[in-house]
Amino acid sequence: MSTTEPATRRARLLVAYEGSYFNGFAVNDGVRTIAGVIGDALSLISRFPVHITGAGRTDAGVHGWGQVISCDLPVDIDLEHLPRRLTKMCAPGIVVRSAEWTAEDFHARFSAQWRHYRYTVLNDPVADPFLAANAWHVPERLDVQLMYLGCDPLIGEHDFSAFCRKPKPVENEPTPSMFRLVTQAQWTEQVSERGSRLLRFEIRANAFCHQMVRSIVGTLVDVGLGKITPGSTSAILHSRVRTEAGQVAPAHGLCLWEVGYLEQIFE
Repeated sequence: MSTTEPATRRARLLVAYEGSYFNGFAVNDGVRTIAGVIGDALSLISRFPVHITGAGRTDAGVHGWGQVISCDLPVDIDLEHLPRRLTKMCAPGIVVRSAEWTAEDFHARFSAQWRHYRYTVLNDPVADPFLAANAWHVPERLDVQLMYLGCDPLIGEHDFSAFCRKPKPVENEPTPSMFRLVTQAQWTEQVSERGSRLLRFEIRANAFCHQMVRSIVGTLVDVGLGKITPGSTSAILHSRVRTEAGQVAPAHGLCLWEVGYLEQIFE
């Protein structure tokens, strides 16, 4: 790689990935991660170290369809053909859907106004091998109407400590806030092309804390199984106690579906 720093410009990439291939998004020495693979490929193309920032740091096994990445790239790079080139270099498991130049102050994480996650549950007595990598198989019949009612208390700005993995304390730094603003939380029911029952949970918020969506989904599945009532969601939320919530849903059913920025709000 060149030792002379080239003239650069801020770029924005839209990325999709199959989380089963990776140990999460963030760079982690010694293991294969999404940021590590993309960053290495961009550095090879640019012939200079490229550091990338993602809108969401998805955990190991979690998928992405609308992950947004920002980074500084040489101004002479062929951005039009970069998505195809990067996709070939990062295969299997990563597809770069688009790449464009953006404002110099754009930051994939801090410029984001909201994140939208989708969780898929295969609710059928018989498993489907073609959905095994991206849907949680729950064979017992779930009452989706009860699960829908359980979503109501989540809307609005709340302390989601009961649904979040407690962050490790950092010396001389304040404890991170667990308050999040949720603007959408709902279940939809569909039928797969092979006739299986699919339940999808859609949730949108300004930000999410660690394991928040998976903890909410696990609790709502307990509602659908009749283990707890829909009203229990409110009690769990206000308890702010992690052990009050239900099971943590498996990572492979979760997908970062979309990230919103100011230009989308104006549109």
